[in-house]
Amino acid sequence: MTASLPPEVGRRALARADWLKIAAIAITFAGLAATLVLLGSVGLGEVLGILARIGALRFVLYAAYTLLILLILGIAWQVLVPGAAWTAFAWARTMREAATNVLPFSQFGGIVVGLRVLVASGVSQRRAYGSIIADQTAELAAQLVFTLYGAAGLLLVLQDRSDGADLRSLALVGLGASLAIMLAFAFAQRPMLTIAARIGGAILPGSAAAVVEVRDELDQIYARRGRLIACFLLHLLAWVASGAGAAIALAFIGFEVPLADVLVIESLIFTLRTAAFLVPGGIGLQEGAYVLIGPLFGLPAEAALALSLAKRARDLIVDVPAMLVWQLGEVRQMLGRHSRE
Repeated sequence: MTASLPPEVGRRALARADWLKIAAIAITFAGLAATLVLLGSVGLGEVLGILARIGALRFVLYAAYTLLILLILGIAWQVLVPGAAWTAFAWARTMREAATNVLPFSQFGGIVVGLRVLVASGVSQRRAYGSIIADQTAELAAQLVFTLYGAAGLLLVLQDRSDGADLRSLALVGLGASLAIMLAFAFAQRPMLTIAARIGGAILPGSAAAVVEVRDELDQIYARRGRLIACFLLHLLAWVASGAGAAIALAFIGFEVPLADVLVIESLIFTLRTAAFLVPGGIGLQEGAYVLIGPLFGLPAEAALALSLAKRARDLIVDVPAMLVWQLGEVRQMLGRHSRE
């Protein structure tokens, strides 16, 4: 005999899900409004003029460079699962990024989509769920190293500035928030899985056993120290490569900024986006951060905003086709199930 949830529990869960969707959409529109305000204050014409310097061919090369980074991220995830096909993980990671960047989801929504894609490719739920927790831990650990580099670079720039105190405080708040998120994720994994197993066992038969399987898979992954270190190093490479991608985009639009400075800027941008992980795609936040931080390193506000918009455009070029391919696959699977019924 199987237990069922009371109807009012299901209704409350659906109501909470609806409110979360509404909140995500509202935050997205608020971010878009903030971006438009920044464009108006900096100068829309100047920003668009800078963007036009890239050119179609160089923009395609810039987008192709992003695919290389996604490949590195996919391999970093696959390293944790011996014997699995790297192509499945690369595609799942691509979809995870696409859902985060294009849809009105926070990073959590992207993770859910990535898991769905990976399981659909034939990877068991146990391995998919266990590996994504370990992969996210390694990614956050690598980001911490990248963030510390950016914070150190910013503090060096601000030490002789009269307005440095306020910006230092902002940087330290962002660093502290990101560090808290990273540590919470790293140290709360097993306790949270234990709690989930107890709650699940009391509500739905079989759910507790599934959570225990994920916890066992996670323990096995962490026991393979060499693969975990390889995953960490690949993520660190991906963070640095992402920063280098911004340097490439700036060179394309005619601004030569030292790579070391660009890496500091990108590190701080990613740190702020991590701290505000509930904001879908970091819309508005990313643009404001570029306008605030860019001039500290000799990058005019209009060029910093143009860089942010170039990254948005790149995301659309890469992520929208990926989303369309995924949706077509979902439709084919749905039609296949109906034809067999």
